[in-house]
Amino acid sequence: MTAHNPASPPFRNPVIRWVDYRLPVFTFMRDHLGDYQTPKNLSYMWNFGSLAGIALVVMILTGIFLAMHYQPNVNGAFASVERIMRDVNYGWLIRYLHMNGASMFFLVVYLHTFRGLYYGSYKAPREVLWMLGVLILFTMMPTAFLGYVLVWGQQSFWAATVITSMVTAVPFVGEPIVEWLWGGFAVDNPTLNRFFALHYLMPFVIVGIIAIHLWALHMHRSNNPTGVEPKGPEDTIAFHPYFTVKDLLGVAAFLIVYLGFVFFAPNFFTEPDNYIPADPLVTPHQIVPEWYLLPFYTVLRAIPHKLTGVIAMVAAIAILFLMPWLDRSPVKSARFRPLYRMFFWIFLLDCLILGYLGAQTAEEPYVTAGQIATFYYFAHFLIIVPAVSRFEKTKPVPESISVDVAAREGRRPRRGVGTKKKEEVA
Repeated sequence: MTAHNPASPPFRNPVIRWVDYRLPVFTFMRDHLGDYQTPKNLSYMWNFGSLAGIALVVMILTGIFLAMHYQPNVNGAFASVERIMRDVNYGWLIRYLHMNGASMFFLVVYLHTFRGLYYGSYKAPREVLWMLGVLILFTMMPTAFLGYVLVWGQQSFWAATVITSMVTAVPFVGEPIVEWLWGGFAVDNPTLNRFFALHYLMPFVIVGIIAIHLWALHMHRSNNPTGVEPKGPEDTIAFHPYFTVKDLLGVAAFLIVYLGFVFFAPNFFTEPDNYIPADPLVTPHQIVPEWYLLPFYTVLRAIPHKLTGVIAMVAAIAILFLMPWLDRSPVKSARFRPLYRMFFWIFLLDCLILGYLGAQTAEEPYVTAGQIATFYYFAHFLIIVPAVSRFEKTKPVPESISVDVAAREGRRPRRGVGTKKKEEVA
């Protein structure tokens, strides 16, 4: 059994060649990063996956350093965070990178998800790839919530109290689960210890899911803006150096935005009340989660019945698992689906409205508006998408990626590249 791909030349460096023969890590990197064939028409919208990976690495590294100085007890948690900010060398930088990194991580993952919805990345043969991505998003939610609580400010404490109390709505097992989470009968020191342990563990669970996600990705390559599968070598191009350079440009733009918040507006996404130590005897005027959880918080508040609200909040993410079967259109990309494209932008606007309403007080007209926005959110998946996929009249889809690229560049494809001779078609 050979340790490397026979079609690839052996490595020139004798040390690398010696190691690779016994542990083919360099061959793996060459096959899946260097020689890996990618659709040639990928746009910058395909940068968000790699940006999410970079954000996760930053979150894990900064989280490890923060854990070295953090004290997971109710008497020292808030003070330890302040000590990190004031006394630890570059502690302020590490904490702001971690705190704003969560927002950047969610931002690129949301953009990555909406890109998948627009271009039909959930369709065959990528259903498992899509569901693994939704599972990553599902796992990010509790991870972020657990980290938010660790600051042990007023917003953190009361958010933990309110959100965990929602679990009591689950019949039979709700009460025992909440008591286990709390470690007693109220949010206290055992709760903080449990949240700290789980928050430290969950990022590594996410890394494991991402590894399987990448495995599924490399089985059938990335989707592309046309939604047409590559038909030959003329439709693909090596990932390195073409898309590594493109990704590096995306990383540079991402770091400008990310570090801009870190250095010039580090508390832009933070509630001022969270700089007040947690006080179980004083309820904040308004309990608001982080911005990336606001749409789901609106869904929770839109339904008066507690159990139904919790189910709807979970279903708001879980319904994404069903997209490969809700959308039965044979055309993937919204570029060739005018009606689906129109409803996609309305859906995106609805999500933004849900996020805005989540930051408002639970009073009229925000309550009614939240109920309308929540209804439309689920109607988009359960009514609009299936109906559109059945009755929509789509535009003609290009024969191949090369034909589409040539047409968009205003030139004719070379003979035999991206098209077939008439006699071959016959």
